[in-house]
Amino acid sequence: MPELPDITVYVERLAAHTVGTKLSAIRLSNPFLLRTVDPKPVELVDALVIGVSRLGKRVVIELHGPFFIAIHLMKAGRLKWLEAGAKIPGKLGLAAFDFENGSLILTEAGSKRRASLHLFRTREALQGLNAGGIEIAGSTLSAFKEALVRENHTLKRVLTDPHVFSGIGNAYSDEILHRAKLSPLAQTQKLDDNQIAGLHEATQNVMREWTERLRAEAKAGWPEKVTAFRPEMAVHGRFREPCPVCQTPVQRIVYAENETNYCPLCQTGGRVLADRALSRLLKEDWPRNLDEMDVSVVSRMGRK
Repeated sequence: MPELPDITVYVERLAAHTVGTKLSAIRLSNPFLLRTVDPKPVELVDALVIGVSRLGKRVVIELHGPFFIAIHLMKAGRLKWLEAGAKIPGKLGLAAFDFENGSLILTEAGSKRRASLHLFRTREALQGLNAGGIEIAGSTLSAFKEALVRENHTLKRVLTDPHVFSGIGNAYSDEILHRAKLSPLAQTQKLDDNQIAGLHEATQNVMREWTERLRAEAKAGWPEKVTAFRPEMAVHGRFREPCPVCQTPVQRIVYAENETNYCPLCQTGGRVLADRALSRLLKEDWPRNLDEMDVSVVSRMGRK
């Protein structure tokens, strides 16, 4: 799922392309994409774009009227900027937003259609989509700590909860926890002040660094490669590859459609965290620490 760095760059490039131009049309190829009934899409035609912003993981286009277009890409949604009036791709295309100088095309890979489009007349109505998580950029340590320890959950769960922190998802939470040298299963209310301060610093730095990296890639064009799996990442999506800090093979916990990646030496004191599915499969062969992780077990884990 595109997260804060990806959405930020989408917003910046879309603003550069559209602010000051008029919306010519909204074309929907999948009627289930639109989740609101008022206003109707036709009412936004010929309205002037006056701003583009981010709301959590949503891209928000503000039009004179006022009108607001809120696009949530979910896991597999992507945005493309093409020539004005470009055809919506047959299998992946969900919608097109036509402007005077180009068309914003919304696509979604896979068979599940989870991306969403909301149209609003007021900013107050738009704020109904705001989950309330604090923004990382510029957040104080005290505000960060208050949000973090409000309830006692695992760090992975809290970092990816939009009601706690805005814009962090599965990929960047892995990178943040690796930078902070903390276990994804550590309990928030059991962290000491130094660990919380380190996590706050890691969160700000990772999100800023990746935003700058993606911004540099897009330059004055359009972000073409929006993915949660990048070779420059320290641990996310790098199962069994060496940790860039200590060279220990990166491990993972798989659950539902997501996975948590971590370095057992840097983050868990050498302990291999139990993966519910794999540890049940391997039973007594499941390695409890790095010393028990022999080649045969790693091979079997990889085949799974």
